[in-house]
Amino acid sequence: MNPVLKLLLEGEPLSTEQMGQVLGMSETEVAMELEKLKDQGTLLGWRPILNPALDDDENVRAVIEVKISPEREGGFDRLAERISKFDRVESCYLMSGAYDLLLVIRAENLKRIAQFVFEKLATLEGVNATATHFMLKAYKEQGYFIARAAADEDKPAVSP
Repeated sequence: MNPVLKLLLEGEPLSTEQMGQVLGMSETEVAMELEKLKDQGTLLGWRPILNPALDDDENVRAVIEVKISPEREGGFDRLAERISKFDRVESCYLMSGAYDLLLVIRAENLKRIAQFVFEKLATLEGVNATATHFMLKAYKEQGYFIARAAADEDKPAVSP
């Protein structure tokens, strides 16, 4: 991975000093606010938004719908938390509809995603069904447009 991208993914976008300058606050005040937001669970981390089409890590992303049986005491929560602990799982959501959970996962290739589903996910007690959908192209990621509609290159400039 590009070292600058790696630093961005693992670091904070602005220092507390820089944030203070932008907000007109002292560095100490900013640090205290950040700490308070972390303690409250509001601020979970920092991540830049990468263009998947230009990401040199050539990973494959998939969305997996999972149908599970709720537990008597824990409902969906215990199994959802267990599934969320897998390294491949980037996101896990409780959903309404035909499936209960929606997972976003990443792997090196299609085979690794398939292995994750049939070796790890589908074998868990309480998992009744899965449906895997591979992401082919991103148009918008977390509010940012990624792929712009290409001009019709096949159309002649003037029609006969």
